[in-house]
Amino acid sequence: MGDGFKGRRGGSGEGWPTGVWEAMEQLRGQFDRKVGPRMGRGDVRAAVLALLAEQPMHGYQIIHEIDERSNGAWKPSPGSVYPTLQLLADEGLIGAEESNGRKTYSLTDEGRGVADAAADQPAPWETQGARDSGRAGALPKAGIDLAQAAAQVGRSGNPEHVKQAVAVLEEARRKLYLILAQD
Repeated sequence: MGDGFKGRRGGSGEGWPTGVWEAMEQLRGQFDRKVGPRMGRGDVRAAVLALLAEQPMHGYQIIHEIDERSNGAWKPSPGSVYPTLQLLADEGLIGAEESNGRKTYSLTDEGRGVADAAADQPAPWETQGARDSGRAGALPKAGIDLAQAAAQVGRSGNPEHVKQAVAVLEEARRKLYLILAQD
């Protein structure tokens, strides 16, 4: 294995040149640190209650509204919204009415009391974490897309493809630093 390839086993990463693998790990680590805080379960809960205090909605509408109101900085997954809706229903804070195969959720009287008690707090999509991650919301996505493309070249490309991909990534890194140097 003196050709610069790591002998990684188990699918992804197998046969990758050392430099590409290390660059991918470094990129992932930087995004984990720099993208900003992820919104927690309590934030999803608070967001759902705040939105349902305005009007009844179905799950997709809730996801869409949070995404819109945070200017794309926070788009909770269905895997976080739907369990939260079920939990709120189990607690008696919301009820669901099914129509045309969709459940529309609304606050119960008890849920309205909880939502009203939190009405003086900033909405979760207006918190500092959501604003900070929105500042550069497109950049992390573009970086992740780039990392996925590089991973695809690493999995499917021949050694020449990988060599070319490394050159492209190195050039991209230099150009990004040039952007900062323009100030």
